[in-house]
Amino acid sequence: MENSVGKVPIHLKMTLTAKEAAEYSNIGINKIDSMLRSPNCPFVLFVGSKKLVKRKEFEQYISQALVI
Repeated sequence: MENSVGKVPIHLKMTLTAKEAAEYSNIGINKIDSMLRSPNCPFVLFVGSKKLVKRKEFEQYISQALVI
């Protein structure tokens, strides 16, 4: 029997990596990285020096934005 740890679907994760956020939103990874570097980004979470994307806040930001 295989261990299912780490197999959480993206739509159930609280945070995403930049790569996962790019796949999830169909926005390029360079654009995601640029957005995460901007001051007062509402969906960035710093874990040490690592930047993660808060999925729910990211979804809200995308749904309200007209241009990215």
